[in-house]
Amino acid sequence: MNTYNITLLRGDGIGPEIVREAVKALDAAAAKFGFALRYTGALIGGIAIDETGEPLPQATIDACKSSDAVLLGAVGGAVGGNKWDLLPPPLRPEAGLLKIRAEMGLFANLRPAVIYGPLRDACPLKPEIVGDRLDLLVVRELTGGIYFGERGREGDAAFDTERYSVPEVERIARVAFDAAMKRGKSPSGRRRVHSVDKANVLETSRLWRETVNKVSADYPEVELIHILVDNTAMQLVRNPKQFDVILTSNMFGDILSDEASQIAGSIGMLASASLGEPGKPGLYEPIHGSAPDIAGQNLANPLATILSAAMLLRYSLNEPAAADAIEKAVETVLESGLRTVDIWTEGCVKLGTDAMGDAVIKALS
Repeated sequence: MNTYNITLLRGDGIGPEIVREAVKALDAAAAKFGFALRYTGALIGGIAIDETGEPLPQATIDACKSSDAVLLGAVGGAVGGNKWDLLPPPLRPEAGLLKIRAEMGLFANLRPAVIYGPLRDACPLKPEIVGDRLDLLVVRELTGGIYFGERGREGDAAFDTERYSVPEVERIARVAFDAAMKRGKSPSGRRRVHSVDKANVLETSRLWRETVNKVSADYPEVELIHILVDNTAMQLVRNPKQFDVILTSNMFGDILSDEASQIAGSIGMLASASLGEPGKPGLYEPIHGSAPDIAGQNLANPLATILSAAMLLRYSLNEPAAADAIEKAVETVLESGLRTVDIWTEGCVKLGTDAMGDAVIKALS
């Protein structure tokens, strides 16, 4: 029996609650498909600051690097109103998130945006725009660009620097093209990559476009479309069905994936995977924040974290059958009319965080 080591970064706010439900799903999948999981807890974000004085202790870095995969809840407090706001930026909770990505070499962030059939009415777009099912993948470069560039203050001015190298763009482009090839084997896949940039203005985007063109020559089966970021934002609400894989830089991907999450009906439904070189542990987390306003009230939607756990099984542990089973269980729960408050509609049954996790376990079993 294979045994896998998982590091749990529960984090802040609703983080511990949603990670708890994801662990229940992982344990149920392990029991069903004949493998074992060993968990190690570690600190990140605000709770790490409170207990150690820094948002990412070295012990957490060591635990993550020595594991097979990492599952993260959420970090930080209320925007503009938490006790960590007065700390210098390098010591705030979000700095821990940026640093763990860099320390683990997680340069590729995969964010699926899927509208499940039962949640089609939760989408703010007209049904004829979305169709029966929306299924796209945002591939975001995660360790370069403006978030990691030189920054500072000079008198009454501030600056943040966007910088990309050819190798950085090339490796994230290959992740996107490989994903398009794999998705092309499924009914929803079309082997199409939209590469997002601002090449009419930014020099980094011109280099981005040149490099993606070169990589695309190795993937003749994949259609490549270059698209400006502002047009992408518009097209996501005008005609989202045209997209299969969206390839973006760090900042553009941060913004566009959140827009895609709203098209999917709720940010509480969307998972993500952050990956590095093959054979290295990946980090899996829901794309939503720590929601401190509902923490501890049994109101959080755990499905995004449970779906992140399914991605963990697929990409890091190579247990695709278990991943498929969790994803199917989530769909079964939604089809049966069970909802947390963020996705509840008239006629459905409203559940708390723990009851929703239990429902997924029941469907999985």
